[in-house]
Amino acid sequence: MKITVVGPHPDDQELGMGGTIASLAAEGHQVMLLDMTNGEPTPCGDPETRAVEADKAAKILGVSRFCIGLKNRFIEHNLESRHAVAGFIRQEQPEILFLPYPEDAHPDHVATSRIVEDARFDAKLTKIDLPGSPWHVPRLIYYFCTHLKIVPQPSFIFDTSRFHERKIESILAYVSQFVAREQNRKIVDWITAGNSYMGSRIGSEYGEPFHVKEPLGLRTLNQLI
Repeated sequence: MKITVVGPHPDDQELGMGGTIASLAAEGHQVMLLDMTNGEPTPCGDPETRAVEADKAAKILGVSRFCIGLKNRFIEHNLESRHAVAGFIRQEQPEILFLPYPEDAHPDHVATSRIVEDARFDAKLTKIDLPGSPWHVPRLIYYFCTHLKIVPQPSFIFDTSRFHERKIESILAYVSQFVAREQNRKIVDWITAGNSYMGSRIGSEYGEPFHVKEPLGLRTLNQLI
């Protein structure tokens, strides 16, 4: 299965659902991380360093990565950004799109969520000046990587117990963000605590929460935990 995980900045996907990404890749799914921006400027980073870190994180998770090239802190929900993502969708033709949960304090996260939702619609159109062939993504799934201190009320929780350490390794690949900046070092502890709590809700060591607006169908109950 082809899966695309969209993030406003490199590291958002790893923070929000790195364990799930690693698990999906290990199962043999073709996973692509789509970054809307290169994440810069930041206090301790630069574009070259961030690109190396993002590439390393993707390799740790066993996935590929592509950057749309929008400007960090200035992502706007407009026709240009929608069509950039829609063109990517038409060329890659993923069966599942993961995107940020839309309720967030960071404008880039809010805009990205809306862009992806609308790009999904644009990508299926026939008479439109976009690369690739018309494609409708069957499923949108929202992951939580917010700048709000919300307690997620997930539609489902993915058991990431076997891949939590790999998730943390991928996050720490961003040395400029989570090692060089002392005030950010606690983020890894917060992530682990949150994933531990979510795991406890399903009887597992670690878990990652997800939200869906459209119902997910089941053909068997064998995979429920």
